[in-house]
Amino acid sequence: MRRRNEDAVYSGRSLFAVADGLGGHIAGDLASTTVIEALRPYDRQVDPADLPSVLGRAIYEASQALRRRTEAEPELAGMATTLVAMLCSGTTAVLANVGDSRAYLLRDADSNTGGVSEIVQITEDHTYGNLVADAGSVPNLPGRISRFLDGRADGRSPDLTVRELHSGDRFLLCSDGLSSAVPGELIRDALRSSKDPEEAADRLIALAIDHGGPDNITVIVIGVAGIHDSDL
Repeated sequence: MRRRNEDAVYSGRSLFAVADGLGGHIAGDLASTTVIEALRPYDRQVDPADLPSVLGRAIYEASQALRRRTEAEPELAGMATTLVAMLCSGTTAVLANVGDSRAYLLRDADSNTGGVSEIVQITEDHTYGNLVADAGSVPNLPGRISRFLDGRADGRSPDLTVRELHSGDRFLLCSDGLSSAVPGELIRDALRSSKDPEEAADRLIALAIDHGGPDNITVIVIGVAGIHDSDL
């Protein structure tokens, strides 16, 4: 239903990221693209112990890229974006989020493990509904984003989460075009029943469209094929 796509995405070898430009702000599409382009050089192997500091630095640099762009083009002042990103090395991954784009983990997704697969939302939405008590008493406040990237340093730092990779894991990074439209159990079922990550991504996008697709829909599904060499 959007007239333009304000999502931007990067899926590489070690780095994966989804940015969703804020609707109602100036140039949300340029904000998300600027952030993703600034992150691209960080798609490289690093020491697993350094993953949090490297991804934190990458997001700081992405925010600075927004600041420099708005300084060079004052008409873009106010543009902003959410971000969810994952950086992997060895058998470890670090995930970062700012805003309401999400990361999920489906563990034991490989039926050959014999495990029972359950989905976990790794990230917490940065919305006033999760921040302010009784936010529901104020119209439209609960879903408003309380933290985002806009080039300013105050209160824009990401949440970072470290996860050990297990064989058969499936990670999902997505904009709220999926998570706001499709219930969690349907997201889980699509990830669990698909034979490979590409098929899972196609199913998730189709589900979001079937459920009304009120926003741009962007997903990355990352399958962990082996924990010894971290094949993704």
